[in-house]
Formats: sequence, C-alpha cells, structure tokens
Amino acid sequence: MIAIDFEIQPTDLKKALGRFWELSAAKIHAIEKEYPQNQGSPVFTKDGKYTTRGWTEWTQGFQFGSSILQFDATGDMEFLEKGKMKTLQLMAPHISHTGVHDHGFNNVSTYGNLLRLMVEEKIPYNEWEKNFYELALKISGAVQASRWTSIPEGGFIHSFNGPHSLFVDTIRTVRILMLSYSLGHVLQEENDKKVNLLVRGLQHAKATADYSVFYGEDRDRYDIWGRTAHESVFNTRDGNFRCPNSQQGYTGFSTWTRGLAWAMCGFAEELEYIDTLSDDALKAYGSPVEIEAFLLKAATASCDFYIDHTPIDGVPYWDTGAPNLHKLGDYLDNPADPYNAYEPVDSSAAAIGAQGLLRLGHYLERKGQTEKAKKYWQAGLTVLKTLLEEPYLSTDKDHQGILLHSIYHQPNGWDNVPRGQKIACNESSMWGDYHARELALYVQRIVDKDPYYTFFNCLS
Repeated sequence: MIAIDFEIQPTDLKKALGRFWELSAAKIHAIEKEYPQNQGSPVFTKDGKYTTRGWTEWTQGFQFGSSILQFDATGDMEFLEKGKMKTLQLMAPHISHTGVHDHGFNNVSTYGNLLRLMVEEKIPYNEWEKNFYELALKISGAVQASRWTSIPEGGFIHSFNGPHSLFVDTIRTVRILMLSYSLGHVLQEENDKKVNLLVRGLQHAKATADYSVFYGEDRDRYDIWGRTAHESVFNTRDGNFRCPNSQQGYTGFSTWTRGLAWAMCGFAEELEYIDTLSDDALKAYGSPVEIEAFLLKAATASCDFYIDHTPIDGVPYWDTGAPNLHKLGDYLDNPADPYNAYEPVDSSAAAIGAQGLLRLGHYLERKGQTEKAKKYWQAGLTVLKTLLEEPYLSTDKDHQGILLHSIYHQPNGWDNVPRGQKIACNESSMWGDYHARELALYVQRIVDKDPYYTFFNCLS
C-alpha cells in the first residue's frame, strides 16, 4: 500500500522539477540526433537507445508531443519549432488511421497540445494555423469513433484486435471524440446518419466502466473493488459480454497495472471535461447525474485499487497477479525493487496513474469533498516525488530515456533484460517518457500558477 506523504506540497518539488526538465531536454536532443526516423516510431529503449517494435503505430505522437511539452515547461522555442515541424511532416497519417484505437494518444499529444498553447496565448495566434489544428482533431475524433461495436446498452470503440475487443486503454484516448464534438464536428455514417460524438464517447466510457472495471459486486470469483481487466471480450453476433481477457497483462483475472493506470487517468479526465458541459448537452446521452456517477465510481475504484495494491513508494509491479510476486515476500510493505530477480516493475504505470490520482483529488476538492480529495492528491504527489528521483529518473547522458524501468509487453518477452539482470529493467518507453513529462508539467503549472492543465484547454 502506498505510504502517502500528507505533508508534501507541489512547491516542495520545484527544484526536482527543474532538474527533470534539464535532463529531459538532453534526452529529446539525443533522440532527435541519433534515432533513425525512417525506421518508424520509437517505442522503447534497448541498452538505453530507442528502437521500434512493429505492432501498431501508437507512439509517434508521444515523441513529438514531448518536444511541445518541453516548450510549455521551459519556454525554449527550439522545442516548439521541432514539435510543430515534425507534426506537420509526419503526423497526417495518424489522423486518418482506421486501424488503431489510439487517436487520443497520437493526435491530442501533438495537434491538441499545439492548439492548446495557442488558446492559452503561449504562442502567437494565427487563424489558419488554428484551423489546421482544429481540423486534424475533428477528423481524428470521427475516425476513432467509426471503430464501433454495438452492444445492447450502447457500444464501444473496439481495439485493433477486432470488433469483439474492448481495451481499457482506450478510455484515455476517447477524449479525442470529446474534442471533436466540442469543436462542432459530427461523424456521418451510411445514408448521412449523423452520430453525436459526445454520446458515442460516453457510451464507450460507460461500457469501459461496466466491463473493464470491477466493483466487488460478485461478477466473478476475482471481483475486487477497483481492479481492471485489460480486454473485455464480446460476442459480435448479439453484443453480449463473454469474459475478461488480457493482452499485455498476466491474465484476465489479474490486473495489468498500466491498464489500471489508463483507467485512473482517463475516467478522472472525463469527469473534469463533463463538468464544463451544460445539462442540455449531456442529456443527449442521458441523465447528467448518472453520467457523473458512473465516471466517478470508476475513477474512485481504480484509484483506490492502485493505492492499496502498489508498494509504499507508489511504483507498481507490472501485474498484480504476476506469477512470481510471492517470491518477493511482503513486497507491498517495501519500496518497489526494479532490480529484483523475479518480476519487473512498470514506472510508466506510475507516471500515468499519478496523474489520475491528482486529477481525481482536484475534482473532488472542487466539489467540496476536501478530506476525500486529500487522499488522492497527496498520493499523486507521493508517486511523482518517487519518479523525480533515482532509480527512476534517468541521469545517464548516454541513455535516451527520461523514465527508467518501464515495461511494454512482458508476456511476449519484448522488453530488454540487461546483461547481469534476470528481469527486464533499466529501460524506457516513449509513452512512459511522455506521461512523465505530462505529469511533471501538470504540477509545474500549479507551482508556476499557470492555468490548470487539461486536454480541453485547447477549446476556445
């Protein structure tokens, strides 16, 4: 269980955040200089150098988005220009990519962040440039929404596995539908049928809340408050749920912690977003009270599970049911050990999950639930403090990653096991590095008294 530091404040991390951004700049420069971009998107490091791994193209936006976040945090124009140039040159195929469920990763990280900076007046206003970013987000949201599987209660955006497959990850990418909707766009299907993208996004969120998150309500023998399943499998002939499954976790009956973290962050963000909408807009889906209730229940449950099933320093092992965890003894009562001999930790889950904890805490504080809010807010800061220090902060100038000990696909054995180690460790991932930067920026802007950072700050 995380040993929550109830005294730490964002300002206490100011020096560590400054060091983080200095190291981050050097890492971005190294990738820009050394990584052969014609090989495809960088995915994770091997012996400290970024390499690719063909599965789907879901990490390129994190690479260029990292430059944009670096500018946001430091004001260094070099990073802004690199982020803009690479977005223009290489991101267009991601807007129209019909084969992935990751539009909210690639395109909000690039086009969305650039539009946000313009709306926040951190970069000069240019009408044509603004229209360009908005058009990209509109189309991306509609393309993502077209990956649709209907079920009796609504439907979901299916994963690259096919129409039977609901991934918990997608709850953080569904924000692209919300942006597209708020920018005035609709998806048009056969016979010019218009699809309300807000409604479709909320239907996906409800399916995820119902089938990817557990609430201790005896759905199966492994039904524990807040645990998540990576994949939920449906019968595509009648739309009925069949079973939980996992692609990157150990089983469908254990919790892959990065999937858990996506749920924590995604549900908390959607709570923040719907709080800006009118009741009339939300009523296109249903009761505004019921919408808030299911989003809040899923966010709270997943955050509670993370706190209760993570070692005291806030960094989880890659799956709560990993088969060799028992060999580590009382691992939840000690700091995570990335160099142990049995099971890897996943720092990228910590970076993603910490943002979910902070956003849920902030949301509850705004709703007047101060005592409850403090638990999640302080837990998020506790995790960030850990990630801003070694052994998770990468200080080696020859290592291209900023966040060490990230895991991609443990079951497939894709992660590098360094010489002299028995498990994968000491490597970085593009999503882990991006979300570490996003987490650092979230708190940096609070320290600097900048506007509160949300994905929907890009809306005028």
